[in-house]
Amino acid sequence: MSDRAREMVLAPLDARMADLEALYEDLHRNPELSFQETRTAAEVARRLKADGFDVLTGIGRTGVVGVLRNGDGPTVLLRADMDALPVTEQTGLPYASTHEGVMHACGHDVHVTCLIGAAGLLATGRDHWSGTLVALFQPAEEDGGGAQKMIDDGLYEKVPVPDVVYAQHVAPLGAGLIAYHDGACMAAADSLRITFHGTGGHGSRPETTVDPILMAASFVQRVQSVVARETASREQVVVTVGSFHAGDAPNVIPDHATVQLSIRTFDEEVRARVLAAVDRIARAEAAASGAARAPETETIADFPVTRNDSDTLREVNASFAGLFGEQALFPYDPASGSEDAGLLATAAEAPLYYWWLGGWDPAAFRKALEAGRISQDIPSNHSARFAPVQQPTLTMGTRALVAAALTGLQKEGAGA
Repeated sequence: MSDRAREMVLAPLDARMADLEALYEDLHRNPELSFQETRTAAEVARRLKADGFDVLTGIGRTGVVGVLRNGDGPTVLLRADMDALPVTEQTGLPYASTHEGVMHACGHDVHVTCLIGAAGLLATGRDHWSGTLVALFQPAEEDGGGAQKMIDDGLYEKVPVPDVVYAQHVAPLGAGLIAYHDGACMAAADSLRITFHGTGGHGSRPETTVDPILMAASFVQRVQSVVARETASREQVVVTVGSFHAGDAPNVIPDHATVQLSIRTFDEEVRARVLAAVDRIARAEAAASGAARAPETETIADFPVTRNDSDTLREVNASFAGLFGEQALFPYDPASGSEDAGLLATAAEAPLYYWWLGGWDPAAFRKALEAGRISQDIPSNHSARFAPVQQPTLTMGTRALVAAALTGLQKEGAGA
């Protein structure tokens, strides 16, 4: 695809930006939790239809997909996630969430806005490319089940199977920057709920009980040895216990205790080994306590490793460099956060490129970077103070999706 064709497709963006900014503020004011994105989905569907897409709704409960067939050529899928988080906003923005306890604290409102913008530009500029564009708006990324739910609901029986999948995520980096990592760019995540069963009784007579609180507390301490003593220094593993619930009264030993934990890994062999170790330790602590029942482990959510395809990354980055300049791109360490966008690529047997879009005020980011205070001064995703600046974030995110799509859609003889 020629640079001129790309510029022709992007040309109407400035005229559309006021509308996109208004959409972003509306989405931010009205966040919706996982699998509850009905208002967002309806607005997405309305806009896609207006741009000439064939629109399918209700895929994976609240997912929306727009398909634009434009002659022969590859099929490109652009993906945005739609759900918000159960967080009470503390940004002070004039367009802050109007829903108590729910907030777009991870930038999915940015993702939706940018993809709506890119889809509209590509529809208007269809004379400059050939192929099929699939604009996918996914529910429940935060739950870890949205992509798989869409796949299980027959996604690729209902829409064309893509030849390549692209996605981006706004991050606490300076706006105007794009960060990337070749290969495994985000961790696999396994969220577990483990219930330890004991024998309850009166707090004055602990000898008549099997105390599940002591059992679970011992597990919480011992499970850290998986990283400290069972993981090689070259391996990247995080084990975090984020929830511990047991009992309701000070003088009653309960009959069970529940622990929830998150495990992050970057390698499937390491992932399997760590999960086995966690299970082994849970069973051993129960046995050591004399529990009559083994603990029960439930998988709450699991994300695979997000892995970028080297050739696809290189091709798209060349387009990014031509559009934004080499200085806007920089390699980034793999993130221990997790994503399910890769499932869409795996199910299609297609390559994936997933990049990070800077969203923080450039001057504030530069000041924090120079002072060595990024973690203290720049709120991260999932913070109640996470507030990407609208510009240049929305403009750059929209342009990046268009550039990536045109890279995938390029076809000999296509374009102007």
